[in-house]
Amino acid sequence: MEQPSVDTNTPYYRLGGPPVFEAIANRFYDLMDSDPAYAELRAMHAPDLTPIRASLPRFLIAWAGGPRDWFEQNPGRCMMSLHAPFTIEPLTANQWAEAMERAIDDVAPQPAEIAASMREVLGRMARGMGRRG
Repeated sequence: MEQPSVDTNTPYYRLGGPPVFEAIANRFYDLMDSDPAYAELRAMHAPDLTPIRASLPRFLIAWAGGPRDWFEQNPGRCMMSLHAPFTIEPLTANQWAEAMERAIDDVAPQPAEIAASMREVLGRMARGMGRRG
């Protein structure tokens, strides 16, 4: 069987693959878990962040053009559908966006322009969820 070709020009490959996305997700949850600026966001999550720490980098990897394992294991799901059961206030949506933006800035993946685009899109997506109601 012929293997599908891999597009190495995706953000996933250009930013550095799994270690970068794992570092971003871990930094994000470290911030959420320790910085009082994200207290309301932290309160929305389970006491044990281990499962979600494992899931977010896999989602980000697939979203950024890497292996689609997360989507294959969660057919028909996306960030919006996963969060649909929750009332997401603009405050907590903004906290998520800010923590993710900080995490990306702290990890500082290269090329910087791709990291900045990822930062902007994820922030806009999170803030968009806060307008639901």
